[in-house]
Amino acid sequence: MKKLTLPLLASLFVFGTASAQDYNKWSIDLNGGFAKPARTLSPGFAGETFKNMHLDGGVRYSINNKFGVKASFGYDRLNEWTNKADIETNHYRTSLEGVVNLGRVLNFESWTSVLNAQVHAGGGYSWMNGDKFSGTDNMGHLMAGLTGQIKVHRRIALNADFTVIQSLQQNNNWDGVTATNRSVFQGTMFNATVGVSVYLGKHAQHADWYAEAAKENEVIAELTNRLTKIENDLKDTDNDGVPDYLDLEPNTPANTLVDSKGRSIDSNNNGIADNIEKFIDEKYGDLNKGVSADDAAMIKELVNKGYVAAYFDFDKAQPTTVDGINFIVNYLRNNPSASVEVIGYADAVGNKDYNNKLSERRANAVKDIIVKSGVSASKVSAKGNGIDDAVSKDSAAARKIARKVVFKIN
Repeated sequence: MKKLTLPLLASLFVFGTASAQDYNKWSIDLNGGFAKPARTLSPGFAGETFKNMHLDGGVRYSINNKFGVKASFGYDRLNEWTNKADIETNHYRTSLEGVVNLGRVLNFESWTSVLNAQVHAGGGYSWMNGDKFSGTDNMGHLMAGLTGQIKVHRRIALNADFTVIQSLQQNNNWDGVTATNRSVFQGTMFNATVGVSVYLGKHAQHADWYAEAAKENEVIAELTNRLTKIENDLKDTDNDGVPDYLDLEPNTPANTLVDSKGRSIDSNNNGIADNIEKFIDEKYGDLNKGVSADDAAMIKELVNKGYVAAYFDFDKAQPTTVDGINFIVNYLRNNPSASVEVIGYADAVGNKDYNNKLSERRANAVKDIIVKSGVSASKVSAKGNGIDDAVSKDSAAARKIARKVVFKIN
C-alpha cells in the first residue's frame, strides 16, 4: 500500500510546487563564434568557414520546464572570403523564437544532472549593409537551431549552439557585389557558437534543470523517512498498549498494568506492579507461605521477566523499599535448589564509569539484604549492568524507573 500511496502523494506535491513556480524562469544567453554564408553569393565568392565573426545575445523566458520563448539580437561580420577580396558586409537580426527543452521532454534527468539540450525556432526582422552596395538591405528571416548545455553552477550553464538562418526578400548577395537571383528564400547563413546562460531569480534552480521525476523521488524519500519514523514511533515493544515514543518505561513486562506514559502502576511503590501483586496474592495467598512446584515455576517466570524489582533514589545505593526483595527471599526459602542473580542499573545522568560502579553497588547492597535474611551467600550473585538506556534520559519519571535492581532466578 505504501508503494502505491507515496508516489501518488509525491505527484500531488510536485504538481502543487510546480504550479507555485518552484524554479526560476528568466535567463540571459550570450554567445560568440563563427558565421558561414552559404547562399546566395556572387560568382567567385565563398565565405571562409572559421574566420567570419558572429555574436548574439538574448533574453529567454521559460513558460514551464519544457517550453519557453526567447528574444534575441545577432550580428555577423562577413569580411573573410576565399578569394581574399577586401569586402565587408555587416548583417544584423532581431528574432523571436520558441524554445523546447529537450532534456526535460526526454527525461535526461534519468541519466544526467549536468547535460541538457534545447531546440529553438522562430523568425524576425534583419538587415545588412556593406561596402559594395548603398543603403540598407531590409529583410525578414526564419531560423532554427540546436543548443547543448553543460551545467556548471545553479546560476550558470555553458552552451554550444548551431543555428541555420534563412533570409526572406534579401536583395543583395552576402558579399554585396551582385543582386540575388532568387525570388523569396535568398540568403542562407550558418552560425556556430559557444557561450553562457546566466539564470536569474530567487529559486534554487532554473526551469532548464527542473525535473518532476527527480523532485518526485526526493519527495518520496522524504515521505518514506517520515512514515518510517511514524511507524517506528508507533511500535509497542513491550506490548503494554503505549507506543514507544510515549513510553517512559519501554521494557515493561507483558500484561503489566501501566499508565498513559507506559509506567508500571505500583501504588505502594514496592517494586511489584499492582496487577501482578494482586494476581499472586489471589492465587497463592500469603507470600510467607510455601508454594507448589508448579506455582514456583510460574513465579520464577514472572520474576525473570522483570515483574519484581527494587528501586533507588538518585545517586543512592540503598533501595527505597524492600517488598520486592522480601518476595525473592521468600521464594528462595521455599525453593532450596534455586539461586538468584541480582542485576543493578543506574540512570543516564552523570559519568558512565561512575554509573557502572553505582549499578554494581546497588546490586551488592541488595545481595547483602538477601544474605542477611538467611539465604546462603552461595546462592546469590550480583553484578552491575551500568546505565539502563532503554528509558529517556530527559524524563525525570523515566530516570526514576531506570534506577533499579532486577532479579534472575536460576
